[in-house]
Amino acid sequence: MKAEELANILAEHSLFADCDEAELADIILRGHFVQYEKGDEMIMQGDPGNSLLILLSGNARTSMIASNGHEIVLDYAEPGQVLGEIALLDGGDRTASVTAIEPTTALTITRSAFEEILQKHKNMALRLLKVMATRIRTANTMIEGDRAYTSGPRLARYLLRLSVVGAEEGRLKLDLSQSELGNFAGMSREHINRQLSAWSEDGIVSVESGKVRILNHATLSNIANADS
Repeated sequence: MKAEELANILAEHSLFADCDEAELADIILRGHFVQYEKGDEMIMQGDPGNSLLILLSGNARTSMIASNGHEIVLDYAEPGQVLGEIALLDGGDRTASVTAIEPTTALTITRSAFEEILQKHKNMALRLLKVMATRIRTANTMIEGDRAYTSGPRLARYLLRLSVVGAEEGRLKLDLSQSELGNFAGMSREHINRQLSAWSEDGIVSVESGKVRILNHATLSNIANADS
């Protein structure tokens, strides 16, 4: 893989999105490629965080087991996203698990290799800190929204997070079951089913064979931004 190819894959707000060609070339040189099958655990909650992953192809689910034993789905990762960087940076254990939900390829970088890269490229660390700060701001905004919004607006916000910009037929990045949507949005399956049925009758979404499609993006956006 060449630096230009990696740059094209990296997500806009990826930890390495602002890296130049020389930095990306070193990341590729010092990393190694790993392939995962569907269902493979790419990262396990509680394990030592001695590496990070750059998702190159496929999709993965990030989740954590809460103190009550329930699984909480935090996000769905796409190619270009960096995973496992928190534990690598602070030296603590993994805060969440990452599971491949389809055949997936990733570039993994160990802590020692990452430290060598930062030693060589002195200006890289400050840029990474800025990206992390931006992500914390975004996460705080999302948490506030989840607490402030009722079930309808909350589900709308999560569906929009899963939507593919400019995609035909309003398809989502992933075809999630209603139970999976509930885990992601923090809602019961019954609430999900009731809300999707109401929106389907109003022509806002369609649900066919368990697949949700956004039919009226503007209306769903208005619902997402409605007051709680």
